[in-house]
Amino acid sequence: TVKQATTQAALRDLWIGHIFWVRNVALETMDGNSAAAKAAEAEVVSNAKQIAASIEPFYGKAGSDALMDLLVGHYGGVKAHIDATATADAAKQAAASRQLTANAGAIADFLSGANPNLPRATVNSLFIGHAAHHMEQDQQLKDHKYVEEGKTWAAMRDHMYVIADALTDALAKQFPDKFN
Repeated sequence: TVKQATTQAALRDLWIGHIFWVRNVALETMDGNSAAAKAAEAEVVSNAKQIAASIEPFYGKAGSDALMDLLVGHYGGVKAHIDATATADAAKQAAASRQLTANAGAIADFLSGANPNLPRATVNSLFIGHAAHHMEQDQQLKDHKYVEEGKTWAAMRDHMYVIADALTDALAKQFPDKFN
């Protein structure tokens, strides 16, 4: 339907915004430009609020707030990995990886619990893959491997489309009256 296509486009845009602004945080952190990294980080937070707000019409304020908490946790792990990569701290990188994996499970628990059309294993896999893209990109930026990072960016973009499309399809199935 038109409403489903509009929702899909909006969710794709929001999730692409996430990787765009996080990439800027990573790039500026690796370059030692703390002012630019801080500005990009403000956009990461703004984008997370928009993503969380996008589910409020379906799951209410409590659902939106719960997703926001999970997105804060996701970004906490991403930022910890960026910082650990910038300083070449392997132990902190490993800790950030564990944090991102745990957060992927928490996001999967929330989304699959809210929507029966989102199997937990699928959502968990999607968000673990997403975290892996962030971590790969961080290292490529740190190592100035920009050709490889360009390929990772393309994979990240396509992966964000898969996440946005899965969410849209699940919402349309769970709330058909809102999509007619």
